[in-house]
Amino acid sequence: MDHPSVGALFGVIFVMLILSAYFSGSETAMMAVNRYRLKHLANEGNGGARRASRLLERPDRLLGVILIGNNLVNFSAASVGTIIALQMFGEHAVPFAPIVCTLVFLIFSEVSPKTIAAAYPERIALMTVYILEVLLWALYPFVWVINGIANSILWLFGMRQETIGEDHLTREELRTVVYEGSQIAAHPQNMLLSILDLEKVSVEDIMVPRAEIFGIDIDDDLDDIVNQLRSSQHTRLPMYHGDIDKITGILHLRNVTRFLARDELTKEALMQIAEEPYFVPENTPLQLQLFNFQQARERIAMVVDEYGDIQGIVTIEDILEEIVGEFTTDLADINVDIHPQEDGSYLIDGSAHVRLINRQLSWELPQDGPKTLSGLVIEYLETIPDSNVCIKLGNYRIEIVQMQDNTIRTAKVSVAPELF
Repeated sequence: MDHPSVGALFGVIFVMLILSAYFSGSETAMMAVNRYRLKHLANEGNGGARRASRLLERPDRLLGVILIGNNLVNFSAASVGTIIALQMFGEHAVPFAPIVCTLVFLIFSEVSPKTIAAAYPERIALMTVYILEVLLWALYPFVWVINGIANSILWLFGMRQETIGEDHLTREELRTVVYEGSQIAAHPQNMLLSILDLEKVSVEDIMVPRAEIFGIDIDDDLDDIVNQLRSSQHTRLPMYHGDIDKITGILHLRNVTRFLARDELTKEALMQIAEEPYFVPENTPLQLQLFNFQQARERIAMVVDEYGDIQGIVTIEDILEEIVGEFTTDLADINVDIHPQEDGSYLIDGSAHVRLINRQLSWELPQDGPKTLSGLVIEYLETIPDSNVCIKLGNYRIEIVQMQDNTIRTAKVSVAPELF
């Protein structure tokens, strides 16, 4: 029987080199392709993306057919290489055949195609998926047997098929994806990140505190009430008897204007047009509260603690500002509690929320303790301070400017220079 020519054998090696490169590149491309991008393309009608997504639903079968093909080609190439060595150099060259084949296949069928596939996974995956589908159909009995044995071994180690290839993003992983999204403009990116952070922020963090609630005391003189209504900068005002805890309703100025225009406003009329107050717990996450506002068709809520005492007030606009940012870019208009100084420092009201200060000035004052600047400083000092006390809190220099009623009225805050 005549042996095949050396030229023919080299032709077989060349074909196997190409096939091995195909399997190696396909494996890397299919495993590295962005599955969310793939699903997006599939939803847009891309046939290759649909096929690739379908194959990736069972990665064990996909890897099975690729590895069957790759190992079959590689071992066959080693055998052909041995035959070439025998014909060209004799038996003493046989030990060198596997070494030469390993080097050649490692360079041209492993490293090079896998590097290219890692650089262009989507393009290569969409091209190779058609052949992989045919091979999976043709080799399915072998794939089924091999996967059955492999999955049985994995089962012994506590791994189940349903846990292999799971591709669900956690909240933090999704945040990283959004943050790293280079194609997303800065403002929409910040909005998406803010939405993901809503669950970490509670109503208590953004509410207007009790001491700063502007409302109508129905026990005041009618003239004083009218002046308050005419000068109010808010469209909805809580109405109460003597104390905010005795709230009777929420006044909408749109309903009051017709009485003011006809000079027919009375306390009885105010009581009739006032809406029922809406109460929410102070620890409610903003994400849930936004949904609750939508379900209850409310825009303003009174925030209460565990004893039912009113601690503050929150509106749907406050939550929306957490997502889209403030509705004005002028710092003086955003918050009258923060006053920029010529030396780069800021005069800040002690009742200002630490979270608001951080957001407006891009600072990182501690937020895991007291909610206000006054509370933050007093907790740090562990005593009621006197005026002109100065502390360094992290990277920030805080000088107490004015005290009032055992609380910090005003503080001068600046970024402390780093010492080297």
